[in-house]
Amino acid sequence: MASKTTHSLAASFSLVLLMLSCVSAVPLAREQPTGGAISLPPRLAPTNPDGTFNRDAAKLLNRRVIEKHRQNLMNLKENCGGLPEGIKIPDLATVPQNPAHVRRIDEDSNDKVPHTKRTSKKAEEGLTDEEGDVEWAGNIEIGTPSKKFLIDFDTGSSDLWVVASSCTDGPCAKKNKYDVSKSSTSKKKSGTFSIVYGDNSTVSGPISADTVTVAGATAKNQTFSAVTTLSKSFADDPTVGILGLAWPAISNLKAKPWFLNAAEQGAIKTKEFGFYLTSGNGSQLYLGGTDPKLYSGSIEYHKVDPSEGFWKVLDARIHVGGKETVKDFQTIIDSGTTLMYGPPAAVKEFFSKVDGASVYDEQEGFYSFPCDKVPEVSFSWGTHGKKFAVPSENFNLGPTEKGSSSCVASLAASDLGLGNAWLIGDSFMKGVYAGFRFGEKEITQDAAVGFAELKKKK
Repeated sequence: MASKTTHSLAASFSLVLLMLSCVSAVPLAREQPTGGAISLPPRLAPTNPDGTFNRDAAKLLNRRVIEKHRQNLMNLKENCGGLPEGIKIPDLATVPQNPAHVRRIDEDSNDKVPHTKRTSKKAEEGLTDEEGDVEWAGNIEIGTPSKKFLIDFDTGSSDLWVVASSCTDGPCAKKNKYDVSKSSTSKKKSGTFSIVYGDNSTVSGPISADTVTVAGATAKNQTFSAVTTLSKSFADDPTVGILGLAWPAISNLKAKPWFLNAAEQGAIKTKEFGFYLTSGNGSQLYLGGTDPKLYSGSIEYHKVDPSEGFWKVLDARIHVGGKETVKDFQTIIDSGTTLMYGPPAAVKEFFSKVDGASVYDEQEGFYSFPCDKVPEVSFSWGTHGKKFAVPSENFNLGPTEKGSSSCVASLAASDLGLGNAWLIGDSFMKGVYAGFRFGEKEITQDAAVGFAELKKKK
């Protein structure tokens, strides 16, 4: 009886958490906490070995973005009983006939990135760029006794899933797998986890709960799915799952995300984490605060609207050469997205202010500009917010072809169903330090994302 009551209370709390996460709140100022770090290696852009733009790889990235946020919006509708005005679920993306994966770091390549050694059991877990600017991957541990799984850390989704031992064919064949029968702390839960992709394949499976540890921080009874079917788009991906760092409102599992669970169980100091992403060595995810050794001055925080489940920062502006080109839009900060995307009309307006810019691929939303005149692009938030630059090497995806004088921009036009929100990924994040914080007492209170200038390398 006590066990049934406990499960009932847990389910009720999860429902309340989902309902609260569908309500926006204005954050309050507070002192910055401190915590520990997770190391992250470098990432690459969708670029060919000769430095030219990899069009097929970029098209695949576009498909993944559409599929991911389509599912997020479906989850939001289910969890919150509808969608906010201006938000719509887009059509399912179709994959290219011969999709090319983003160039991955080969074992024998000069670009090989080793796992970064952990410096503290509590704080460090080496993460590797496994898909060249597609994902930040690292080991987590699940179960008792624990087993390690290489997964992708993503601020643009909220669920945890790994491959189940019963998934043996096709894309699952060579994956490291979770076996529910071999963990003494595993529990079966009701329901099914499912995501549909553009090739009509799925990632799906039953829902479970178990002990999940990241860099020494453990969340007990963490809800996740050990998937029994895996989309073929993951066949060549060395990771075996995803750990989402966004809000409960977009959880397909209708569960509390791992970070919040670990923080509320006292395994993480504060409900804040920081990202330092770089094309070189030394990238980092910092759990339980931010790492001031990596940025200059203080972090400029801006309130987020968590009601849609995203790390959405309001009142954004984008500039070219220091001059404002588009304003009064929202931005979703997403570490699981490689490029940057905006509504087609807004992106067209932006590129109209870029000297020599023109449409390169209308269907995919890509623009080009003169390679010898890479525009100085920056974002700011609020009337008096600081301008944070997109590094030129991150804005430039390379020449359209070998010998071309036209280069492709990492900002593309796409209707993702997100209203006037722009999706801001690694192309921007690799130029700043980004802090993400939930409220300490109530997660929607004092919720914010902030940015700071990176410390210059000596």
